[in-house]
Amino acid sequence: MDCIMSLNESQQMQVMHSPRLATVLMVEETLKQAKELLKIAELKRRLPKKVMHSTLLQILDYLQESGKILITTKGILWVYRPPSELEKLKNGGLEL
Repeated sequence: MDCIMSLNESQQMQVMHSPRLATVLMVEETLKQAKELLKIAELKRRLPKKVMHSTLLQILDYLQESGKILITTKGILWVYRPPSELEKLKNGGLEL
């Protein structure tokens, strides 16, 4: 687990933890299975275990940066397709 320590204005030490891999995978799987736009509150309800709000936001930031989800004003949507699936789509598509 990575820890980042920083000092804020009142010189108190804050420790930021990175999410555990199991938690990231749990969120990924829940979003994959949803197959629809989910609000953060609905995502939290569907997760098998409770996740702190700040941890969930860190995970969603990571998933968005890695191109696996889209975060819009209406919700969160899983968009990642593995290369093998993209190849099948490409081979079955029409040539222009």
